[in-house]
Amino acid sequence: MDNAQEVVKTVKAPKPETAPKQRKGKSLERQKAKMGWLFVAPFLIGFVLIYLPLIFESIKFSFSEMHTQPGSGYITEFVGFENYSKALFEDPDFVRTLVTTLKDLAINIPATVIFSLFMAIMLNQKMRGRAVFRAIFFIPVIVSTGIIAGIDAQNLLAEAQQTATDMSSGNIAGASSGTEFISAIDIARLFSGIQIGTGAIEWIQNLVNNIYDIVNRSGVQMLIFLAGLQSISPAIYESCYMEGASAWETFWKITFPMISPMILVNTIYTIIDSFTSESNAVMQTIQSVYDSSGRMTESVAMSWIYFLIVILILAVIAGILSAFVFYQRRD
Repeated sequence: MDNAQEVVKTVKAPKPETAPKQRKGKSLERQKAKMGWLFVAPFLIGFVLIYLPLIFESIKFSFSEMHTQPGSGYITEFVGFENYSKALFEDPDFVRTLVTTLKDLAINIPATVIFSLFMAIMLNQKMRGRAVFRAIFFIPVIVSTGIIAGIDAQNLLAEAQQTATDMSSGNIAGASSGTEFISAIDIARLFSGIQIGTGAIEWIQNLVNNIYDIVNRSGVQMLIFLAGLQSISPAIYESCYMEGASAWETFWKITFPMISPMILVNTIYTIIDSFTSESNAVMQTIQSVYDSSGRMTESVAMSWIYFLIVILILAVIAGILSAFVFYQRRD
């Protein structure tokens, strides 16, 4: 018995199992998520308290008719889809302006993205004065925003000079303005030896005549593409050159797939920027309807129609481009 008790005493009791330590990676991700919500919190609070009530009020106005009463402000009367019906089937300018704007943007948006990608590739090359050239191409973005844009929009002297130039050159309203570089006749003569349709001629004409707007709106996209190009490891290009790949093959096999996320981002940004610009014809039409007496609720309905069309276009473009986007895995 004594020997048995001694054996039992000598046996050590098993140590209690310690809880597994949490991974540092997960805790770091949680900290980053908390910081992200902290940064987004002011916007979310402002959106819920300020913008969300205004959105619901706007939806209510689009389905109502407003009547003013002396001394008591205004009252709203529910009319259903009457304002939407007026905007689509009775207003002579809204649908026509909307279709024309969509056609123009179908040309300008791809041209802006392609031009910004081309210039970003050129400015990413090693050359003297690279920073100066980048600043030159970004200057139109600075000039076209803020106070300078307001001064330019209200420049009556420039408008008077443009009117005088049009009168002296014999141009009238509805005719070709002085801002056009070429006409359809010039392009038809240029491609006289090629069997090219009138639709392609008009497309090239609009593209060349809108070159100023394309350059003016490509500064931000250019910076995004430059950031994407500089994030590609030089070792990948060195391995391609060692294997004998040409510059054309390297672009389509390496550069283009690796900046495809930037192409998606720039396309979405360009669409939103183009559709919400103050110079957009649809925005101007909606504003003119809003300023006219007794048509405020109709203009609100036009705004929601325009908003839904823009959201639909964004969803379609994002869905198509997302199928071809290459995301590099960093394990």
